[in-house]
Amino acid sequence: MKKDCAAIVLAAGRGKRMRSEVPKQYLMLEDKPIIYYALKVFQESFINQVILVTAAEEIEYCRQNIVEKYKFDKVTHIVAGGKERYHSVYEGLKAAKADYIFIHDGARPFVTEEILERAYASVCQYGACVVGMPVKDTIKIADGNCFAVSTPSRDKVWMVQTPQVFAFDVILQAYTSLMEKEEELLQKSVKITDDAMAVETFTNWKVKLVEGSYENIKITTPEDLQIAKAFAL
Repeated sequence: MKKDCAAIVLAAGRGKRMRSEVPKQYLMLEDKPIIYYALKVFQESFINQVILVTAAEEIEYCRQNIVEKYKFDKVTHIVAGGKERYHSVYEGLKAAKADYIFIHDGARPFVTEEILERAYASVCQYGACVVGMPVKDTIKIADGNCFAVSTPSRDKVWMVQTPQVFAFDVILQAYTSLMEKEEELLQKSVKITDDAMAVETFTNWKVKLVEGSYENIKITTPEDLQIAKAFAL
């Protein structure tokens, strides 16, 4: 018997790099909006509860045209996100109640049940894990003028995906500390870019890397949408 699991699905971003007036999560992939595919996987999985985080002005649209239309009855809350990704996650956490929290980008339509199962097994053992894959390309670290300054060993570099999964107390502690110290971080130009970084920065927990899929892409640019259409065939 699995413990209670909640998914926070983030759909509050504007997607400027997509160069579209329509937020990327609502663009059509095949005959469904991109956000549909991730929600469908969570709906049909062992996840008990889904919190959908979107822009305040899009809450009613999501309710009528996504949640009700496709009968996603595991979506128990639709909440307004914030300016930055971490604000949106924090709003989702305030609505969640579960042993484990799966945080997922709504613009990643190719998450699978198998990925969720691997992440669940890992979070039960380690308390904190993120889905990702080893990089295929050589990575360069650049200075402020775009000159290469170092080359990390490729077999130690992963590209991080979502879901990122944590015991509830762990992720709540991290985000509570983050919100309390937000101004201090901004003054130091420190940007918290994902949930694992919040946990790494504000707790003593180590974050386990878990195999995802090279197809588990985030749709960010027009080129990504073309790749997604090929995967969806």
